[in-house]
Amino acid sequence: MRTSYVVRRPVDNRYLVRERDRRRLRELGWVLLAAVPVALVLIGYVWVNLELLRCGYRIHDLEGRLQEQRRALSILELEEAYLTGAAPLARRGAELGLAPPDAGRLLYAEGSR
Repeated sequence: MRTSYVVRRPVDNRYLVRERDRRRLRELGWVLLAAVPVALVLIGYVWVNLELLRCGYRIHDLEGRLQEQRRALSILELEEAYLTGAAPLARRGAELGLAPPDAGRLLYAEGSR
């Protein structure tokens, strides 16, 4: 014996018509109108912070390069001071067979003495 509490009938959907809910569409427009400026402000805030972070990394890299350049400059200045000093010049002159001039062979310009 078969008992059923629900009577099953075939559904006939050919008479159903879809209508747009204009109130819902209007509410969606108001939500978008309120959300778009907030989203733009948030995107702008994130963009500014990312640019700030990128510039910070760039400054850090440039400061590192500046320190390297200053270190290289000080090394070159020390090398220049060493090479233009009297001792290396005298040593190089001795290697080439040169000797310091006698005191009688020196000529002085006027006003330099």
